[in-house]
Amino acid sequence: MNIAESLSVLKVELLQEVVPQIVTLLQTGMDQGQAVHDVEKSLWDLLLGIGHQALAAFFQAHGSGDLGETITLPDGRETRRLDGLHNRSYVSIFGRFTLARAVYGSREGQAIDFVPLDNRLQLPAGAFSYVLQDWDQALAVEDAFSQVNTTIERMLHMRQSVGSLETMNRQMAQDVADFRELQPPPPAAEEGAIVVLSGDCKGIVIRGQGTPTGCGGERPGGARANQKRMATVGAVYTIAPYERTPEDVVAALFRDENYQAEPRPKPCHKHVWASLPVTGPPPETSINVTFDWLQWELAQRNADGRRVTVTLFDGQEALWQASAERLPQENTVGILDVLHVTPRLWGAAKLLLGDKSPLLVPFVRHKVWQVLSGKVETVVRSLRQQGRDQGLKGTKKKALKRMCAYLWKNRARMRYDDYLRAGYPIASGVIEGACRHLVKDRMERAGMHWTIEGAQAMLDLRSVAICGQWEEYQVHRIEEEIAGLYPHRDLVAGEAFFALAV
Repeated sequence: MNIAESLSVLKVELLQEVVPQIVTLLQTGMDQGQAVHDVEKSLWDLLLGIGHQALAAFFQAHGSGDLGETITLPDGRETRRLDGLHNRSYVSIFGRFTLARAVYGSREGQAIDFVPLDNRLQLPAGAFSYVLQDWDQALAVEDAFSQVNTTIERMLHMRQSVGSLETMNRQMAQDVADFRELQPPPPAAEEGAIVVLSGDCKGIVIRGQGTPTGCGGERPGGARANQKRMATVGAVYTIAPYERTPEDVVAALFRDENYQAEPRPKPCHKHVWASLPVTGPPPETSINVTFDWLQWELAQRNADGRRVTVTLFDGQEALWQASAERLPQENTVGILDVLHVTPRLWGAAKLLLGDKSPLLVPFVRHKVWQVLSGKVETVVRSLRQQGRDQGLKGTKKKALKRMCAYLWKNRARMRYDDYLRAGYPIASGVIEGACRHLVKDRMERAGMHWTIEGAQAMLDLRSVAICGQWEEYQVHRIEEEIAGLYPHRDLVAGEAFFALAV
């Protein structure tokens, strides 16, 4: 049966069987007074059946792909048809199919040279259709694999194993790095005047990385079977200047009732990514890997160095060291996130005044204003002096000393008066949000633990989704896989397949 005959049969079946079923379903719903959601669900189930029937007819129209005893491939090799038909599974959104295909090669047990039907249909490497893979993993980057399984089963009446979803996730992520490198920089007209680079570290629980058990399965007290490995999260965006005064920032931080801030500019083309340590060879820390990416992004989006680059981190010295070693320093301003300063000012105030003092809020407010006004050294000296005047001892003295040392060490990155006048961002809300959204929301739920490979795959795919590139990436990775699987697919493209199969 050729394709025209097969589709003609399908047309007749649809007209004679399916259309009456739809009409009957709707009429029954009206006669019995069914709720619309019950009718809707019945229609959906019927449409799934129609889809399965239609796809089965599509496969049937292609036959087994038998092109004769031998085929000459475009590279000049002649290959012969092996005995019998070879089956493979195809799992679509409409259900499962078994495809019986003619295959060509030198002999059984050796690598197959050519499968006409696979080439003609451009089947995926595995059993799951590209559409189902897309739907599965679009859900998986937001929900646990077991929940994805439940959701898809309710929608498509098809059950998949959690293991297959995990494997699919790792396989789908393999092309993320290549895809990212192929992306052009955003249009210059859509970029802000300031390029902002930010980073932070977030722990992910890795399976089997904890303390091994000893005799009888005993584990030392306080030790865990699993342990966190640090992922470094990076964010790059551009933004327009937003000038403020120290008073503006204080009013916003303390939520003054009468204060109304001017509309803030929005980050442009925000890109985020995270990396776990690379075991090598050679091994690389997660910070180094992520900063290599930040450097590449910066080169893409500020190639001539004309835009001011703001590096915005907390007080983790390893981040600042990586910034100094791996990022250009010309026309670059390093800023300590002000929201890592204010908690230390609150902590110092509570040590000096007590938690419930009526002077606590005015004291902190004044210190924050001083810091924002460029008087960091004055603040540190006054806090130390007040500690001495009050005779702080023991843990309180050590705590105040630690807070003052943090502020003093970072004072060169706390010229907030200059930053505010220039309109630079001084808080790393973007990277904090990225850590929460990219890592915590998906990967730190109760009881979750990961392998290194599985965690990195999930980080890669979530970054693609968060950056709004999911559909583009699906097109890219499908094209790449098809190009690798079927280099001779043009031999059976379009009508050529059916002409050869006659």
